[in-house]
Amino acid sequence: MTTPVADETDLSRYAWLSVGAAVVTIGLKTAAYLVTGSVGLLSDALESVVNLVAALVAVWSLRIAATPPDAEHEYGRSKAEYFSSGVEGAMIFVAALAIVVTAAPRLFAPRPLEALGLGLGVSVVASVVNLVVARILLRVGVARRSIALEADGKHLMTDVWTSAGVIAGVGLVAVTGAPILDPIVAMLVAANILWMGASLLRRSMRGLLDAAIAPEERAKIVAILDEAKAQGASWHALRTRQAGSRRFVSVHVLVPGDWSVQRGHDLLERLEEAIRALSPSTVVMTHLEPLEDDRAWNDQGLSRGDPPPP
Repeated sequence: MTTPVADETDLSRYAWLSVGAAVVTIGLKTAAYLVTGSVGLLSDALESVVNLVAALVAVWSLRIAATPPDAEHEYGRSKAEYFSSGVEGAMIFVAALAIVVTAAPRLFAPRPLEALGLGLGVSVVASVVNLVVARILLRVGVARRSIALEADGKHLMTDVWTSAGVIAGVGLVAVTGAPILDPIVAMLVAANILWMGASLLRRSMRGLLDAAIAPEERAKIVAILDEAKAQGASWHALRTRQAGSRRFVSVHVLVPGDWSVQRGHDLLERLEEAIRALSPSTVVMTHLEPLEDDRAWNDQGLSRGDPPPP
């Protein structure tokens, strides 16, 4: 027995906010670099270029993910969101490499910075733009279980913290008169965004490999299924996976053999409705079996006869 999933909503309009923010911040941060000559501020501008590419990929992936299921993709295209976060992670590595290549020569030949007050002011404005958009994307991404929006929001928040570090570093140059601090800060920025890129790549790989839902979500499903035991039923072979904003749950429910088909069906309907209430974007697939049939207890693996999962 299967239950329909709610229609996917096109969330790409939120990703366009990220595109606009990236365009604005690239202009502001590039201006700040040109005014000051700071490679720290240049590294910040390069990360915004990554933001722009990632945001455009997010727009594409979210539009694909929102496409209704069809004969060729009967489970929909929700996994397209993982491509977005994967591309974003890869682009972050490219940006980090560009920052290192730009900043390394300055470690051995530091240059004095100019017009620091103006440059820092422009960079602060760019950071505020990113902060506002990041909060919107994170709120919607978490609420709608969109890994693409959540990844984009986290990337922008990291950009905010990166900018804060760069601003602090350039400020130290102004206070101490030590220009070598500028490339050192740029190197730290590169290390920070590399960590973030690796995190996004790991999460994308987990999604593409059909990772199970979070343990706390699974525990809620188990609690619902256990309620059936009070009616003389049982269950096994619970499996879950997630694809973007969608959740997929399958389980075998075992009932006494003398139950009518209608009674068993009614029990499954109640269980499915309760599980689906945990998340409207969940597809629930249940299989009804008789408790007394040995064959019902030998099909807990992916194929009949396979050992059950640990």
